[in-house]
Amino acid sequence: MTKQLTFEGFETPFAKSLNPNNRWVVLAKLIPWDEICNLYLKHVGIITTGRPPINPRIVIGSVIIKHMCNLDDRETVEQIAENIYMQYFLGYSGFTNEPPFDASLFVEFRKRLGFEQLKAINERIKSLKTQLDAKQKDSSRLKKLTV
Repeated sequence: MTKQLTFEGFETPFAKSLNPNNRWVVLAKLIPWDEICNLYLKHVGIITTGRPPINPRIVIGSVIIKHMCNLDDRETVEQIAENIYMQYFLGYSGFTNEPPFDASLFVEFRKRLGFEQLKAINERIKSLKTQLDAKQKDSSRLKKLTV
């Protein structure tokens, strides 16, 4: 019977660079983040009182992750806390084990964005996912041809 390795014996990829072909890395480059974040801020407004607002890229990116992966609110937050590529996609400067926010905030995001904004984001997500899928298929075909 094989025993589980200790943490000290388990190798992690963190000393290596991220795979530039990972879907979250590729998608992060496709999205016009400044444009989308400015639209979000224009619609939601900038809050100057209370706790600091969550970065719009994290809000919008989390909604994208949730819909692309067909996850519920809690699972989305857990996946983000565990996945270095998703954190890169959200604009983090480094990996953290901490969740980006409490899952209950998805309800607030939906309220603030409203139906029309969410619908527009969903349409944009579908379009970007189609582009990403096409790129990945082309890349797979190219690899098969060169092997």
